[in-house]
Amino acid sequence: MTAQPSLSRRAAAELVGTAGLLVVVIGSGIKAAELSPDTGVALIANSFASAIGLGLIITLFGPLSGAHLNPVVTLTSWWSRRTGGEGLGGREALVYAAAQSAGAMCGALLAEVMFGRTPGTFATQVRDGGHLLIGEVVATAGLVLLIEGLGRIGRPRLVPAAVAAYIAAAIWFTSSGSFANPAGTVGRSFSDSFTGIAPESLPGFVGAQLVGGILGLALAALLYGTGPGGGRIAKAGAPAPVETTVPTALPETGPADGASPEKAAYETIG
Repeated sequence: MTAQPSLSRRAAAELVGTAGLLVVVIGSGIKAAELSPDTGVALIANSFASAIGLGLIITLFGPLSGAHLNPVVTLTSWWSRRTGGEGLGGREALVYAAAQSAGAMCGALLAEVMFGRTPGTFATQVRDGGHLLIGEVVATAGLVLLIEGLGRIGRPRLVPAAVAAYIAAAIWFTSSGSFANPAGTVGRSFSDSFTGIAPESLPGFVGAQLVGGILGLALAALLYGTGPGGGRIAKAGAPAPVETTVPTALPETGPADGASPEKAAYETIG
């Protein structure tokens, strides 16, 4: 069995991965806005680059930390362990969330510097209104349901491509533009650019994302069942199980110190 990376290495992977994600999202938004005055064209370029970057980051960092890149995904992992399955302990979840938040802010500042802009300037684009918050609930619930659903039907290897495709689509089909990530949302407040969000809009967006995460978990339980394993039929990242007299290990039953590298490789966030 492959030894699980230490918590410090996993936290470093979450920090670097989330920073990379924010560089991609913000950087592509700045570039797109510079090259085209047409908002639609800029959004096409931004969503396309964001999806590709996200898929690559999940693939690269998944085997180390699970590439959560998102506190909502980390909280769903913590909840899985709380309900008798595999996932992160409370301390691990806090470390992950802190690393993701720090990484998001660092990535935003790096994107600003890379394009010759003054780092540390807060966004001025106010995003408020109930319809936008509903959009964030829908975007985040769909993300959590997608990750949970693919794991429970035994297709976790599809998660990197599926999550990337979902985020690209959700940027277009949700009213909010599918932030769907509390750490990423905070990071984007440090960039007064195409993808920025004003600090005063953060509480509503983050609250909506947390509600969406809970809704996504509830939908997964409704559709796939509850309890250890939640009805999952294959361990994430593992070969197809052979016939035995005892069910093979399910993704919700992992090592005591946190998520296994196999399942963790495909628990992500947009």
